[in-house]
Amino acid sequence: MEENQNIDYSASNITVLEGLEAVRVRPAMYIGDVNERGLHHLVYEVVDNSIDESLAGFCDKIDVKINPDNSITVEDNGRGIPVDMHEKEHRSALEVVMTVLHAGGKFNKNSYKVSGGLHGVGVSCVNALSDHMIVNVYRDGKVYQQEYSKGKPLYAVKEVGTTDKRGTKITFHPDSTIFTVSEYKYDTLLERMRELAYLNKGITIDITDLREMKEDGVTPLRADHFYSEKGLRDFIAYLDENREKLMPEAIYIEGERKGIPIEIAMQYNTGYSENLHSYVNNINTHEGGTHLAGFRSGLTRTLKNYADRSGLLQKAKVEITGDDFREGLTAIISVKVAEPQFEGQTKTKLGNAEVRGAVDDAVSEMLENYLEEHPNEAHTIVDKVILAARARQAARKAREMVQRSTAFSGAGMPGKLADCQSNDPAECEIFIVEGDSAGGSAKSGRDRRYQAILPLRGKILNVEKVMRHRAFESEAIRDIYTALGVTVGTPDDPQALNLSKLRYHKVIIMTDADVDGSHIDTLMLTFFFRYMPELIENGYVYLATPPLYLVKKGQKQIYCWTEDDRERALLEFGDKGIHVQRYKGLGEMNPEQLCDTTMNPENRQLRQVTIENAASADRIFSLLMGDDVPPRRAFIEANATYANIDA
Repeated sequence: MEENQNIDYSASNITVLEGLEAVRVRPAMYIGDVNERGLHHLVYEVVDNSIDESLAGFCDKIDVKINPDNSITVEDNGRGIPVDMHEKEHRSALEVVMTVLHAGGKFNKNSYKVSGGLHGVGVSCVNALSDHMIVNVYRDGKVYQQEYSKGKPLYAVKEVGTTDKRGTKITFHPDSTIFTVSEYKYDTLLERMRELAYLNKGITIDITDLREMKEDGVTPLRADHFYSEKGLRDFIAYLDENREKLMPEAIYIEGERKGIPIEIAMQYNTGYSENLHSYVNNINTHEGGTHLAGFRSGLTRTLKNYADRSGLLQKAKVEITGDDFREGLTAIISVKVAEPQFEGQTKTKLGNAEVRGAVDDAVSEMLENYLEEHPNEAHTIVDKVILAARARQAARKAREMVQRSTAFSGAGMPGKLADCQSNDPAECEIFIVEGDSAGGSAKSGRDRRYQAILPLRGKILNVEKVMRHRAFESEAIRDIYTALGVTVGTPDDPQALNLSKLRYHKVIIMTDADVDGSHIDTLMLTFFFRYMPELIENGYVYLATPPLYLVKKGQKQIYCWTEDDRERALLEFGDKGIHVQRYKGLGEMNPEQLCDTTMNPENRQLRQVTIENAASADRIFSLLMGDDVPPRRAFIEANATYANIDA
């Protein structure tokens, strides 16, 4: 105790971080993480500034480029960041915006009524996390420029030319000492730019990848152009492209309630899943919130009133709930809120109470008008709702069988499950394994203390094509629910997954490294995305990555996960006496090999399943697992170059 009291603790021990140093010391606090997601978030922060100019009515074109060195250029035709002297800071307003946290026009509602960006850290945070940034402002017929390194200006803002353009051009290169990855994924940025174009009709967004050129050496291999005249109506047509629609045109709602601009598009299809995508100021609020609650209550009340008045429900003699009105419904809800309050686990749940009533009113009024003016479509919707209610009753009975087995804990566990000894979900993991032979190897090779094995025979049901009660009647799907210990239904949402008794925090899909294995992966991921999205959102779902090759020379051996690994191994061993074994199936490995390469945390390569863009994931699952073959073939052909497919 006396030793501790002698430790000097005074004002000299207090560290004050100047300027943007705090961002560099704790980057994850500002952008979420320093992995792939954080790297791409930098682009979104810069693009959000241009979108804000568009929302204010001053910008209709944004150009995004991935440069050969993995730097990013974002250029818009907005007003251009002000460059005149800032009265309080005694330096150019451009320098203030680029180097001071929480400085910008967004905090003065005279400049921007609403603004995007999830964390509000803005472009200064991007500057802090870039080893180099250069900004050009086109304003008042002149070109102004300033460069920065790690958030610090290299020189004062200077005039470097004349122009007839207006706007802002920002080029930045993320600091490789901060980020664990440095390579931008074109498809990730592409999906966000497409989404922004749909959410902000009338704006043109171009994205170009300059890292790879066509044979002429001049034309980029990948470049996309987005422009949407109809906004959310185009968006919903894109999302439902591979689904059979129940009405010729989407129901469209646009207006303002209580000062809140509201835009909604909705379309019923013959499918069985509910696909609701909600946005606030262009932010995807995948945890929902008050705007989604307002949409659901307005939809349910208005449709129920219509169904009661029409007498169709009385004939059907079936009890209707809110869920029945949303089966086979794709809807996009977009609101613009001046002072959004976010809550929830990932800060993507809207909390503003006033928004619920505003959305409820808008949906009720406009949907009622639609139903009166379109009696044929209204009857089709009610028929769909009645069908959903009957299927829900069948699904409830099937689900109750699952709930009953789960309630018996160990006694109700599937016979095929080889459980682990630990009862701590945080350290437990379950491998869902394709085939009995692979399951046998996995059971023998696992660490029984914390690794459980659930073998599945063959391919599980494609849930994209069946009603919910059919899914719950499937033995394999019942086994998964029972083994995981989860049930369906929470106090807030009867369809939500109840994770309170989840037995494993790592759910690992382990299949062969071939086309059949990839198909089973897709079937499993479709099931988790449609029936257990909470598992993915909480980061509990993983894909195991078995090696493709074993390269041996004498007593030495190297496992290879990619073709590049194999080439390196061949170079290391030389060109004589080498034996290369291609692993087509998990069952080809003995328990020790399977454990070493695919299950042992010290050596294995797990891929965590995340949902970066829920709307895009929704569309891809409906495309890959639906009935329409031509678009699926076109998608596979277009993406085969970027996928690791082994025929």
